[in-house]
Amino acid sequence: MGTGGRSGPRPGKGNVEGAAATPTATSASCQYRCIECSEEAKELYRDYSHGVLKITICKSCQKPVDKYIEYDPVIILINAILCKAQAYRHILFNTKINIHGKLCIFCLLCEAYLRWWQLQDSNQNTDPDDLIRYAKEWDFYRMFAIASLEQTAFLVGIFTFLWVERPMTAKKKPNFILLMKALLLSSYGKLLLIPAVIWEHDYTTLCLKLIKMFVLTSNFQAIRVTLNINWKLSFLAILSGWLLESTMVYFYQRMEWDIGSDCAIYKSQDF
Repeated sequence: MGTGGRSGPRPGKGNVEGAAATPTATSASCQYRCIECSEEAKELYRDYSHGVLKITICKSCQKPVDKYIEYDPVIILINAILCKAQAYRHILFNTKINIHGKLCIFCLLCEAYLRWWQLQDSNQNTDPDDLIRYAKEWDFYRMFAIASLEQTAFLVGIFTFLWVERPMTAKKKPNFILLMKALLLSSYGKLLLIPAVIWEHDYTTLCLKLIKMFVLTSNFQAIRVTLNINWKLSFLAILSGWLLESTMVYFYQRMEWDIGSDCAIYKSQDF
């Protein structure tokens, strides 16, 4: 499968007429990356006559630049779930996926729904009054805003750490735009929050913690692959983001407690 021919369209290089191999990319900068050693490559494969493809061999590691161009998307997804660096490089560098914005919004909606569900579960109120339903709807919007702020704090913590440690993170200037895309795509594990809530059981709390750990692990791998840095710096970046996010959660909870205590005092004075 490494260098064998295969017919059919694949991402990488365009078709040519005749039996001659396709020329290398004419652009000044390399478009792709080797999924094994992360070295830049000008093409993923060459297209010969009759649609016969031959995968390009990396000049650095002497392995196929991207073997995943012959793989089924399901196999690629499974490898990404297993947090394999090769699958991450294929997705981030050798494919054109522009769903990170929509995926981020959907993940925030899932997280907001989880928080809203926990809030309603802790405050059972069967009153069918329209005002109650309206208040519950605004609770969901509030949870979405809080989830967005926490996600922002997490990203700010990561980027701040990487900015401070920039001389150590890469040989050249890091691509923070690509890193943002990688972090948003690698947060896809938050989609598992909805099934965890729908199929509620005694281990729901444990499942939610495992999902959080899986998302952090995916973010960790995304930073490693995107910036091509060692695991220690990636871990410290994730830790910085998590600490800033936890600090925001703490201050928000303190603010809610203070507001709740003030309301209780105000009601007791009325009576």
